[in-house]
This record gives sequence, C-alpha cells and structure tokens, in this order.
Amino acid sequence: MREFLLEEGQKPLSFIKSVTLKTEPVKVAMEMRKILPLSDGWANRLHSWDEALRLLRRVIENAGVMIVINGVVGNNTHRLLDVDEFRGFALVDEYAPLVFINGRDYISAKIFTIVHELSHLWLGYEGVSNFDELQPVETNVEDFCNQVAAEFLVPSDEFKKALGENQSENDYDLFEILARRFKVSPLVAARRALDMKYINKKRFLEFYDNYTKDIKKRKSKGTGGNFWNSQTVRIGELFGGAVVQATLEGRLLYRDAYRLTGLKGKTFDNYVTQLGF
Repeated sequence: MREFLLEEGQKPLSFIKSVTLKTEPVKVAMEMRKILPLSDGWANRLHSWDEALRLLRRVIENAGVMIVINGVVGNNTHRLLDVDEFRGFALVDEYAPLVFINGRDYISAKIFTIVHELSHLWLGYEGVSNFDELQPVETNVEDFCNQVAAEFLVPSDEFKKALGENQSENDYDLFEILARRFKVSPLVAARRALDMKYINKKRFLEFYDNYTKDIKKRKSKGTGGNFWNSQTVRIGELFGGAVVQATLEGRLLYRDAYRLTGLKGKTFDNYVTQLGF
C-alpha cells in the first residue's frame, strides 16, 4: 500500500507522529476532531452506535488511515479472533497507517478502540491493545491514548452539560443516557464522571461491578450481516479500492489481488462491482 501511494504521488500524512507524551490529551483530541473533521456534538446527532462507527470509519479513511474490522482469520469462520487476547492494533506509517479492530468486540468497545488506536498513530507508537478501557494501564503510552480517546468521544464541556441535564437520574440510568448521547459504553461514561470528580471512586466501583456482571452474561457478536458489506469492513475501503485500481490498471496481477483481498474469481469480480469500479 505504501508503494502504491508513493507511485500515486501521495504526500506524507502530517498528523502521523505529530504529538508527544508531553502534549495535553485535550489538545490532541481537538486536533483529531479537526483533521477528521467532526463537529461538536456529532455523536448525539446520530441514532445508534452503528451509525457512529460507520461515520468514524468513513472520516478516518478519508483522512488517509486504513481501517480494517474483522472477527475471524481471513474469511474462516472457524478461526475466531479472541477479544480477551486483543481488541485492536495500529501500524504506524506516514503514508499508509492502519488500524485493525477485532470485529467480535461490542460495538461501543470498537468505537473506543478505534480512537485509542488512532491516538497511537498521532504519537507514532505501534502496539497491540488488550486493555480494559477503564482500569489503570501499565505504560504511559496506553494511558495517554486512553485519555485522548475519552476526551475525543466524551469532550469535557459537553459532558458537564449533559450531567447537568440529567442529575435526577440514578447511576445506572444516568450512565446509560450518557452512553447513548456520546455513543460509548456506560463504563466509559462512568469513568469520565469519576475523572471529572462528579462521583467518587467507591460509587464508580459499585457501578463498575454491577455493570460488568451484567455484561458478562451477554455474548460478543461479529460483524455479520450482508456478505458484501462484511467484505468492505474486513478489507477496508481505502485498501480494497487501491487493490482494485492497481489490478484494473495492470499494475497488480490478479493472483496478487486475490491473495491481498482473500477473494477469488467471480467473487473478486463482484467485489470490484460492489466498490463501484
């Protein structure tokens, strides 16, 4: 992909490795929303977490970052990716950066992981995320990326306003309401309330214990749905489009295109049509 983009005359992406651990997370989050771009209150204007994820994928790929979401190895539904093993990773490159998200994770967790991994690109640190989005982490890099992701998804000013509008609610209902507003998980909403000193640690831990007991009863779901939509998410529109373009222009052999996409013969031809080529 890097070679293809260089041949196309692509310039290096200015935001890759543009910040350090000394940069304020709030400043990084604001810069990320500016680059994408996303206006204040963007998540609240969407009806669902699925819409939020689709929008994030689109604006991030428009900015030049490949997004790949898959819950299995290739197309092999018998080889599932374990959420307990990893939730995502980032590959840093000034021309062809990539974010991979485990498709078997919960939708709200995918949204948080995407922004967390995006923060890795801004820092220029590659890594695999296998983190609890709310508990203390082992490295300064992971803690920094968590802070940026939290501020990006749940900006302090908007959060304070939302808290003021829903003070009468009990904790469970309150954090569910805030989660819907910002398209995050109730745990992220609760952690933001703790960080901003709206609740104390004891109150947070009580909610954390109750909520995690409930969520363990549920099962993670893969991307599922329409086959072609799943392929677009699995391969990534930015990467898939580049493969198809290079193949149709004769710069890439079909056998290599099959290998890169995991699609062969008529299935690949149909994929080309689905992309609008």
